[in-house]
Amino acid sequence: MQVSKRRLNPRIKQQIKNLLYQVIADINNPEEAKAFLEEALSLVELEMLAKRLAIAHYLDRGRSYENIKNNLAISSATVATIAEKIEKGPGFKVALKKIQAEEWADKWAKRIGSMMGKGHR
Repeated sequence: MQVSKRRLNPRIKQQIKNLLYQVIADINNPEEAKAFLEEALSLVELEMLAKRLAIAHYLDRGRSYENIKNNLAISSATVATIAEKIEKGPGFKVALKKIQAEEWADKWAKRIGSMMGKGHR
């Protein structure tokens, strides 16, 4: 699918963007997110979005540009662009906080589970 070269009314453009933001905010679980994104995006668009998030995550983990570039089969310029977006705006920071919270919850759930399995109360 291509974006039309015809201009969209700015008011309608903002309304449909707001609708998209609301739908994304209302998705309740990974299965719903997967179903929506796999139908709404092409395979290339989905991979591009996933790679952008992975770049942000790997940068947050302290990986080098070279490591990220090689593992994700992308250019250094793409890594630099995402690094710049992380510095300038809140979007990737919000996503990274969500990832960090999920990792923290998983880590503690495993610890608690292992303590409960060993008879600790």
